[in-house]
Amino acid sequence: MLAHYLTLSLRRMWRQRQVNLIRVVSLALGLASGLVIFLVVNYMFSFDRHHPHMNRSYWVVTDIKKENVMQTDAAPRPLAEVLRRDYPFVESATRLETVFGWTISVPAAKAGAEKKFNEARNVCFAEPQYFNHFLVEWVSGNPATALSSPNTVVISERYARKYFDNADPMGRTLRLDNRAELTVTGIIKNPPANTQLRYDVLISYATIPGLEQNGTMQDWEGLQSMCFVLLRDGTNPAKLTTTLEEIRKKNLPAARAAQFAYHMLPLADLNHERSGMAPRPVLYALIAVGLLLVLAACVNYINLATAQALQRAREVGLRKVVGSTQFQLIRQFLLETALLTVFAVIVSLVLVQLAMPLVNGTLAKQVDMLHPDISILDLFQPGGLKWFLALVAGVIVLAGLYPAWVLSRFSPTKAITGQLTTQTVGGFTIRRTLITGQFVLSQLFLIIVLVISAQLKYMQKVDWGFDHDRKLTVWLSRSTPAPFDQLRNGWLQLPGVEKVTYASDPPASPYNRPVPFSYHIPSRPEAFETRLRAADEQYLKTFGLALVAGRNFRATDTTAREVLVNETLVRQLGVSSADAIVGKTMRVKDEDRVIVGVVKDFRSGDLHQPVMPVTLVHDLRHTTMAVLTLSPNYPASTLKTIEAVWDETMPRQVYKADHLNDLLASFLNMERLLAGFVQAFACIAMAMSCLGLYGLVTFMAEGRAKEIGVRRVLGAKTRQLLWIFGKEFGRLILIGFLVAAPLGWWLTNGWLQQYAHRIPTNTWSLAATLGITVLITAATVLGHALKAAMRNPVEYFRTQ
Repeated sequence: MLAHYLTLSLRRMWRQRQVNLIRVVSLALGLASGLVIFLVVNYMFSFDRHHPHMNRSYWVVTDIKKENVMQTDAAPRPLAEVLRRDYPFVESATRLETVFGWTISVPAAKAGAEKKFNEARNVCFAEPQYFNHFLVEWVSGNPATALSSPNTVVISERYARKYFDNADPMGRTLRLDNRAELTVTGIIKNPPANTQLRYDVLISYATIPGLEQNGTMQDWEGLQSMCFVLLRDGTNPAKLTTTLEEIRKKNLPAARAAQFAYHMLPLADLNHERSGMAPRPVLYALIAVGLLLVLAACVNYINLATAQALQRAREVGLRKVVGSTQFQLIRQFLLETALLTVFAVIVSLVLVQLAMPLVNGTLAKQVDMLHPDISILDLFQPGGLKWFLALVAGVIVLAGLYPAWVLSRFSPTKAITGQLTTQTVGGFTIRRTLITGQFVLSQLFLIIVLVISAQLKYMQKVDWGFDHDRKLTVWLSRSTPAPFDQLRNGWLQLPGVEKVTYASDPPASPYNRPVPFSYHIPSRPEAFETRLRAADEQYLKTFGLALVAGRNFRATDTTAREVLVNETLVRQLGVSSADAIVGKTMRVKDEDRVIVGVVKDFRSGDLHQPVMPVTLVHDLRHTTMAVLTLSPNYPASTLKTIEAVWDETMPRQVYKADHLNDLLASFLNMERLLAGFVQAFACIAMAMSCLGLYGLVTFMAEGRAKEIGVRRVLGAKTRQLLWIFGKEFGRLILIGFLVAAPLGWWLTNGWLQQYAHRIPTNTWSLAATLGITVLITAATVLGHALKAAMRNPVEYFRTQ
């Protein structure tokens, strides 16, 4: 019997191949969209799930409570040592510190040149307990002793090849920022892509005291390290919470203790909280979008299947006459749906595989993810296979059950004698509801696309308050003082270089941590904090910053006493005018400094924040970059000659340069990623909506054929007949809009609130959405409706 059903189903599918092709394409689009989303979400949830003892591993983080609560991903340096020394319920505690912008050099071999690498993000200081806490596969070396001594280092296989080519790295030497010689004591496997702990170079934590001033290792107010705790089996996690509170009160002065709060988070939340790249609400929202797109594809299938139901009336009637039961007919029609779904799944898998390189590349570029390797093969892993098979089964049931139930209920007498009408196969009620749901989905996506695109365009054109074109940032070594005058004079002699300034940051920077300061009472910090920039006397000129009071830095100030503040800081202090603050003293970074001028406001961070209080300190010792202004038509060789001057002046340092506009553009990476995803989903939702409209207009043409024929005989014009279709679809569009508009307004308005500088909320996006939907709907249904309206009425009467 099953073979008989299969043969009949294949014959029927081939006979209606045009309609079935539309069904398969519709299902494949929805499934492909859902699968891409589910694969990305599944990958994000897989981060750092491979470590042992996940159920008792915790991450300790700190909140700083001042004018606002600032969440950090770090903890004080002494915390891990105190936990593992004084509290027996802690099986292990480990700390690590990520290194940014340090130089690692490979000393020259007998007949070679020294290699230099500027490293960021993949290098950290770690303790030996790191290897007990996290899953690390060893190639060579002893995990117990590899990082127990100062000036030792463990590297991954790929970094072993990067530094030493094919030579054996064990026992070789690496130079850390020209400040320490490190001996390679171990080789480990490359870290997996799905981890936030993506470290290829692990330097012994015991090396830090030799690099820094005395006392920093016992600093309870600084937040330099990440702290991870492994509890003993059976320990109540609440005990760690109580202990952290006890440690905070014991080791911090009462006045400062109130400004800090320690929290413990499960290790599984490393990719979803604080410094993680995938907050859980975002992932849950993506899952909802994926389900909606798959549901929209099922709706299309139902519409197309029921629109063709009348064509199968005689077949159903004859089957019932010869003895087929309703259950047998449902099984037959579900088999057809299953076959079409299998074809759709195959097509969707091909589409997903074609999309994966683009998805992986986008994630790596926009989210700074380490070479993601998301693949359709993830669907066939034990975890992925369960939800994939459940999804396919759900699609078969959702898409096939209702049409099968409708067809199997036909009266055999009416079916054979041609007395069935559209009311017999469910009328418009369910179909209207389904199409309206698709209009809601597509219009909601359109509203979101228009608002995100407008906000992104607005952010790209925002006035930063300083000159940022033709600026090249050259990164300075943190450890070796640069010969500032020699570098500046060498660069200014090059054709194409107009200005040179030294600074810790450009005016707008992603590294924008607030710093406490005192003004009114030297011993008491102000209620708000300032953003600090170290700069030289050329800073204002280079970035086109205007003074509103006072003067610029003097080159003769070598004690870093002179500071400039911006207008916002003056206003928040409650000082009557900018001139009134000039000459006054403020205490910042534990030193008394003199305010010599007030600078016009500029943006110091991304556009999520308003203009913040900023303080510029005349301090070359803490500058980390040189900013060169290039002439409008600088020669093509300028960038190479800039590097040549660097290599001649600082031959042991790595040259690393970026254009400032690229840095400012990086502030918009998340918005670009979001806009790209939403635009793609909106296009897919509209495509599936068009396919659904095709099903409904087909159903209307068949169901109202006699009415159209009568109207034509009585003299109705084509435009009057078209109004039959236009009135129906116009009503559905309007109903969908009335649902989508307030929902879209609420979602986009809430999203815009995170930006201090945002587009005004108005009705233009709603009006544009309605107009676009009307145009797309008209383009979709006009051809089919026109064909039905212009058909010879005699043909309608013959077939009814």
